[in-house]
Amino acid sequence: MPNASVSTGMQLEYDTTGSPDDPALLLVMGFTAQMTMWQDGFCKMLADGGMFVVRFDNRDCGLSSKLDGVTVDVGAIMAAGREGAAAFDVPYTLSEMAADAVGLLDHLGIQRAHVAGASMGGMIAQTIAIEHPQRCRTLISIMSTTGEAAVGQAAPEAMAALLAPPPTDRQAYIEASDKSAIWQSKKYADQAATRERAGASYDRSFYPEGASRQLSAIFKSGSRSEKLAAVEVPTLVIHGKDDTLIQPSGGIRTAELIPNANLLLVSHMGHDMPEPLWPVLVDAILSHARNAS
Repeated sequence: MPNASVSTGMQLEYDTTGSPDDPALLLVMGFTAQMTMWQDGFCKMLADGGMFVVRFDNRDCGLSSKLDGVTVDVGAIMAAGREGAAAFDVPYTLSEMAADAVGLLDHLGIQRAHVAGASMGGMIAQTIAIEHPQRCRTLISIMSTTGEAAVGQAAPEAMAALLAPPPTDRQAYIEASDKSAIWQSKKYADQAATRERAGASYDRSFYPEGASRQLSAIFKSGSRSEKLAAVEVPTLVIHGKDDTLIQPSGGIRTAELIPNANLLLVSHMGHDMPEPLWPVLVDAILSHARNAS
């Protein structure tokens, strides 16, 4: 897979699917999740629908640049809450992560792209639409939220599972992936597939150190509500009705804030994108892109 040096000083690992002659679709993945969580088959479906699909590893994740040894007191930041995090210094915010993505577009010679982000990736995608609207054809915010403390909060048991330190032993790490069932789509639960992806993720890049820095970026960045209300980029918000990690109120509020945004609430979808739902998700993304064009 190619590697790009971007204007923020980061090296980003990325790959592409489809023809560069087609409109670009930039996929931004979420908290501690590698770009391979945008599964190959999902990317192929989007490319077959006429998109030039670009996915990449965020900083501090996967095979992209990592800030080894840089520590943050994420517990103190979380205790302060989103609105009170301004007093804390962090290595970077969602704005820098958004600038990484825009730097990748520069590297690829892409002036404007459809930008889809999942979970924290949705927060980054929203930030691109806010801070770099000229680079954004459309925004697709998937299972994400606005940064406001009153909406999109995780169920306590889901947050506990997310923040539990991962085992360092490969087999224990794979077995611990069973905990993600608490936020996954219950109707489409597939423990074997979840464990297979966990093993592949571990082998590609096991890097738990990046979690605290990415989490601190989320909390430091705070609420985007006021700026989202001024977004003019055509927007589609997708959220699972069964999401317990970022509850549906986060997606509903996002769609309420962004003028003329479309909202798709998906039945039986949790905080994941299981293969049986790919046709629904891909069709929604492709239709949104075509209608905006």
